[in-house]
Amino acid sequence: MSSKTKIVVLRMKEIIYTAIFVGLGILLITLFLVMFRPKKDTVPTSGDAVAYVPGVYSSAITLNSQDINVEVTVDSKKITSVTLVPLSEAVTTMYPLMQPAMDNLSPQILKNQSTKNISYPSESRYTSSVLVKAVDQALTKAQKTD
Repeated sequence: MSSKTKIVVLRMKEIIYTAIFVGLGILLITLFLVMFRPKKDTVPTSGDAVAYVPGVYSSAITLNSQDINVEVTVDSKKITSVTLVPLSEAVTTMYPLMQPAMDNLSPQILKNQSTKNISYPSESRYTSSVLVKAVDQALTKAQKTD
């Protein structure tokens, strides 16, 4: 017999390891594709023109039983002011970082014309993040829908 038949012996452990590495490779490639794909929802930057319906828009923050309103005033193309509605004495006593945090955020929002890339001190990061979310909600109300 002159047939040159080769017999390949594979151990089950080698097959399992190969399958695991192939699975991890596919997972890694999928992860890279998801992480680095271009974003479909573009956020307007200071250079992009955003159209607003002119007016004063507010968003409420509820802390315990107290409501605090964040007012955002816009004209047709830009944000003109961001303020807290006059706070009651109870709110300023219970939450002393509220007004200083808004005083820090307001000029940055007006300069950037967005709530993106805002910096705030670490001691008021939670207060500032709540205020930024409220400003975002008010700006969402102000944007024109085509």
